[in-house]
This record gives sequence, structure tokens and C-alpha cells, in this order.
Amino acid sequence: MQDLFNIVLPVFLVIGVGYFATWRGFLSHSHIDGLMKFTQNFGLPFLLFSAISTLDLQRDFHPALMLSFYIGAGSGFAAGMLGARFLFRRPWEDSVAIGFVGLFSNSLLLGLAITERAYGPEALNGNFAIVSIHAPFCYMVGITVMEIVRSRGQSPLRVAHTVGIAMFRNALVVGIVLGFIVNLGGIALPEPVIAAVDLIKRTALPTALFGLGGLLVRYKPEGDGKVIAYIIAVSLLLHPGIVYVLGRAFDLSVSDLRSAVLTAAMAPGVNSYLFANTYGVGRRVAASSVLLATGLCILTVWIWLQILP
Repeated sequence: MQDLFNIVLPVFLVIGVGYFATWRGFLSHSHIDGLMKFTQNFGLPFLLFSAISTLDLQRDFHPALMLSFYIGAGSGFAAGMLGARFLFRRPWEDSVAIGFVGLFSNSLLLGLAITERAYGPEALNGNFAIVSIHAPFCYMVGITVMEIVRSRGQSPLRVAHTVGIAMFRNALVVGIVLGFIVNLGGIALPEPVIAAVDLIKRTALPTALFGLGGLLVRYKPEGDGKVIAYIIAVSLLLHPGIVYVLGRAFDLSVSDLRSAVLTAAMAPGVNSYLFANTYGVGRRVAASSVLLATGLCILTVWIWLQILP
């Protein structure tokens, strides 16, 4: 129970302050939108750039770690999409958007913050390895499947072009790619540049958590209760459960197992709603799932902290 108060609650209290400030009108929705725009386009990309440019790729990129996490993520997407289609009779486009909720855990805003509080900054290498391809992987899967569903009969080249354009308009992907270029190219950045990047990246997580709270005010849980409950169970139980079993089977180190399972155990990210909103399908399910799962994962994350070594 001490873990709940010392590790999990501080993160959610920051979210709660953002929620309260917006709900009571101290900040407007446009203020929160600006805050999140800074976070998504600058704070988090700078954080990812800094982390990936300095990662020891040979040491931190373990095939077993990546397979454990991404087989779990892919399973969450498949379970969400096929369940929505065949259990709840949703149209294919809605089903893909709902599957994306089961795929896209909040690896940055919640995953990094909770892992750091639980195990310290030195425990984040596995998180950064996962996060380095998280947005590209999830968007590639989601956009590709959605475009195939929507563009029945279109050529594969047309679909690939659409996916590529969407991917490289994402600031997170740009930050990741630049980080890899600096790392693999052995490029030494000038000290003032490193200091400036460090100043910006420090703002990323607290600003993102506060902004997430403000953003959640506009999401109202309504309707579609059964499918929402289903996809929350996929996100908070099935996805991390598969990662945990695979991590044990692949004999991951304690640090990598913690990073993989805690990242998988996070509530769906706001990008789940943004993806649904982009295509105009499954928006109510995505928005309600983000809101309710963010609250519920206070409890489920604490449970995973008790299970993990």
C-alpha cells in the first residue's frame, strides 16, 4: 500500500491538479490545447531525442525485450479490433479505432513517470528502448489497417504512401529519427545545444501530466458501456499480462521486465482518441476509455507493482 502513496499517487495528483484547474475555469480549453501542443511538438520530442541520442543501443536494445512488449501490444490491437467487430458487431472502421485503444498504452506521459518514481531514473533505459519505436510502430499498424479497411481495392503503393506521410508528420517520430541519426552517426553536439535540449526536456513529463488532466475534462463517459469495459480490460489486463508471460518465458532481466510490463500496464494514451478523431470513427469509445482507464490504472498499476520482482 505504501507503493500506492509514494509512487502512483503523485503522478495522478499532477493529473488531478490539471483536471481541477480546467474544470474550475482557472485554465481554458485553449490554454490546455496550447500546453499539449507544446508537449507533443517540443517537450516530448526533445525528451525522446535526448534519450535515444545517448542510449547504448547494443546494450539496451534486446530482441527479447522488444518482442515481449510488441507481441503484447499487437495482441491488444488484435483483441480490441476483433472483439469490437465480432462480439459487439461494430463496423470495421470503428473496430480498427477501438483496436488502437488496446494497442497504444500511455508509454510516455504515464509509463516514464511511474517507472522513474518506482525504480529511479537509471531504470528507464528499457522504457526508452520501447518508446523509441512505440509511436512509429503503433501508427504504422493503426494507419495501415485503417487505410486497408477504408481503401478496399486501392493499390498497396497508395496505402504505403498514405502511411508514410502520416508517420513523418508526427513530431515524436521526428525526434526519434533525429536521435538515432545523432547516436548512430557518432555526432558530438555542442555543449550549449545539449544544455538547451536538457532545459526543454525537463519540462516534458510534468507539463504533459498536467495537460493530460486538463484534456480529460472534455471527455465524458457515455454509452457503449460493454465495449468500453471490454477494451479497458484488454488495455489494463490482457496487454500487460501477455507481456509479463512472454518476459518470463524469454528470461528478461528484472529491469527489462519491469520496464516492459509497466509500459504495457498504462492506460490508453490520448493518441488513442486523436487517432479515432482523425478518422471520425469510434470517438466516444476511445474518449471514454482514455478517461476511465486513466482512473482505473491507479489500482491496476499498484497491483502490477506488487507482482513484479
